[in-house]
Amino acid sequence: MTALSHHRSGSGDPLVLIHGIGSRWQLWQPILPLLAARFDVVALDLPGFGGSAGLSRFSGGSAADVGAFADAVTDFAAEIFPSFHVAGSSLGGGVALELGRRGVARSVTAFAPIGFWGPLSRRWCQASVSGARLLGRLARPALPALAATAPGRIALFSLFFGHPARLDPAACVADVDALVAAPGFRAARAAFAGHRFGEPGRLASIPVTVAWGSRDAILPAFQARRAAVALPSARHVRLAGCGHLPFSDAPDTCASLIRTTAAA
Repeated sequence: MTALSHHRSGSGDPLVLIHGIGSRWQLWQPILPLLAARFDVVALDLPGFGGSAGLSRFSGGSAADVGAFADAVTDFAAEIFPSFHVAGSSLGGGVALELGRRGVARSVTAFAPIGFWGPLSRRWCQASVSGARLLGRLARPALPALAATAPGRIALFSLFFGHPARLDPAACVADVDALVAAPGFRAARAAFAGHRFGEPGRLASIPVTVAWGSRDAILPAFQARRAAVALPSARHVRLAGCGHLPFSDAPDTCASLIRTTAAA
């Protein structure tokens, strides 16, 4: 079994939540209470992020790709659930689609998934998350004071959130610390260069929703059009006013998308 740090709550149909690069399971906290009323929810830390140790095969930096993460999630989840619904964000959205493509997931909800980029937009994504990590390291001494004010949160986090003033200051500091400390960051970022969504596999036979924030500055929403072409059987949703990480921007909407996709 692949040991992954995780949080489990609620009861009902099994649901696995997968965060993006540099993040951790706490990304989903704004919507966890809404999901726990309907699902047995496991929000996990991918290998090399949050509280999960990196997999040994990631040590060379060449194996931290979507397929390897999907292997790790499948191995981990198999010890808990015989089958499950899945939702993922960014890198986690790419992993969620891969789990659906393989026939592992019963339904997939992907928020701004990676893999629908061109060379320039992929490099922009890599540069943006790397820049955010560097800024977090440099600004760390002043971060608590900056995050304590709404203008400070807007200045620091507008790249990722549509409404950063709504964020919890303590969570902001903890999220930045997790981003800076993540041992799996470099390998996962480098693996982006080799990932492009391809053969949809079994995705046409299960419920799939792909959602994109209208204010997404990491994976700009024009990539949603590519996703719609690649996955014509899926439901494609625009999240008005939301950023790359829409869960604090529109928690009710995000939770509803997961519930209705699973119910389909």
